[in-house]
Amino acid sequence: MVLRINDTIPDLTVTTDLGEINLREWVGDSWAIIFSHPKDFTPVCTTEFSAVMQLANEWEARNTKVLGVSVDGVEDHKKWKVDIEAVGGAKPEFAIVADDGLEMAKAFDMLPSEYVLPDGRSPADSATVRSVFIIGPDKQVKLMMTYPMTVGRNFSEILRSLDGLQMAAKGVATPADWQPGQDVIVPTSLTTKDAETKFGIVKTVLPYLRTVAAPR
Repeated sequence: MVLRINDTIPDLTVTTDLGEINLREWVGDSWAIIFSHPKDFTPVCTTEFSAVMQLANEWEARNTKVLGVSVDGVEDHKKWKVDIEAVGGAKPEFAIVADDGLEMAKAFDMLPSEYVLPDGRSPADSATVRSVFIIGPDKQVKLMMTYPMTVGRNFSEILRSLDGLQMAAKGVATPADWQPGQDVIVPTSLTTKDAETKFGIVKTVLPYLRTVAAPR
């Protein structure tokens, strides 16, 4: 299975360090972010989990749940959270999936064509298991990002992307480098008259590029 944008996430029940969860039930009526890692106790991943933890208030303000995924087991996850807390300064409250059998990695298409199963695997053997999925309340994939082992993820950009997706759900699009509070783009499917009725004053930059104040 190749997971694409607008696909519904797999109906999986997974084991985490906080107990079993069904992914679709876990998303519920919220937005959700799933972020995966090749292995516990790795340096880049530790800084990333710390960054996620430090944004706890931001996720909550956006009605968004977060879920980590790593290929190690529950006990390793619990021990690793001690290190994450030491780096980030607060206890991580989010769950981490114990994907030691790679079931979730396969279901979300996070593995390369060749990989090592699972005994003796090093982080390099599962290097592409460093992905981000933003899921909507409809349980569909809205955005995907994949990073190499050597580049830490920019969680400010992930937060901005989440804001953009939540804004787009109101019937608009966002331009390059958009930040909350800035003008947004009117879909080409709307006439200017209809856009004015729906959003207010329309600024025409080009016949196909029109902007409005971001709807609340």
